[in-house]
Amino acid sequence: MTISLKEEKKVFGGRQIRYEHTSSVLNCTMQFSVFLPPQVEQGKVPAVYWLSGLTCTDENFSSKAGAQRVAAELGLALIIPDTSPRGDDVPDDADGAYDFGKGAGFYVNATEQPWQQHYRMYDYIVDELPALVEANLPVSDARAISGHSMGGHGALVIGLRNSSRYASISAFSPIVHPTAVPWGKKAFSGYLGDNESAWQDYDATVLLRASKGKNVPPILLDQGEADNFLEEQLRTEFFVEANEAVGAGARIRMQPGYDHSYYFIATFIEDHLRFHASNLR
Repeated sequence: MTISLKEEKKVFGGRQIRYEHTSSVLNCTMQFSVFLPPQVEQGKVPAVYWLSGLTCTDENFSSKAGAQRVAAELGLALIIPDTSPRGDDVPDDADGAYDFGKGAGFYVNATEQPWQQHYRMYDYIVDELPALVEANLPVSDARAISGHSMGGHGALVIGLRNSSRYASISAFSPIVHPTAVPWGKKAFSGYLGDNESAWQDYDATVLLRASKGKNVPPILLDQGEADNFLEEQLRTEFFVEANEAVGAGARIRMQPGYDHSYYFIATFIEDHLRFHASNLR
């Protein structure tokens, strides 16, 4: 349960830091990024866990979203893991595809070979990483979770399956119904096999319907209407329908003119952090 400091920068009175550690869950060396606000000088602070999308590492959000200013004001730590296991011993897609293998862990626990030994990102995010962070850093066990695209899928699934662990959930451009779209079908068949009943545990729309609206944390979802992945891969309408059917109370905002990029995230990240801060209090 030890971490090694790799890099540190001062920003908005806080610290943007990159750490490395040996993961017993993923069986490899992992890196993750953290923003610690200036309030850590007075004691532990709550955390927002950010899950990034396809092809990303732990550095995309910290360098592109512009989240540190508001996090510093609100006294929120930002915990930013990588999107998959890494290293020479970790298997990757044979054709180098961007949507499977390294950079595309999909926040599931793989059950198929050769992925099973390393691709257990669900357990890593839910159990190992928070335990590591809370044991080594001035961060409390008050948590919220957020993410983008594949990471939005991960945030919704993890938050819905672990509602007692997360005060709130938010997502940008999430893959809300992966069992019904090409990205999800490819990833789930590879990591989880052909038994599609096993896929249901990692589908936010299925999980929301199954909840019947009970024990659902507050949810904020932003989706750009000009997102080129919306119609084929993201399919926000499925989550909207499930939310209305069970009365879960999720706030789902369709944003005219915005696409899938970090410009979209940077525009609305302040809303999301203030949403989480209000629930973490």
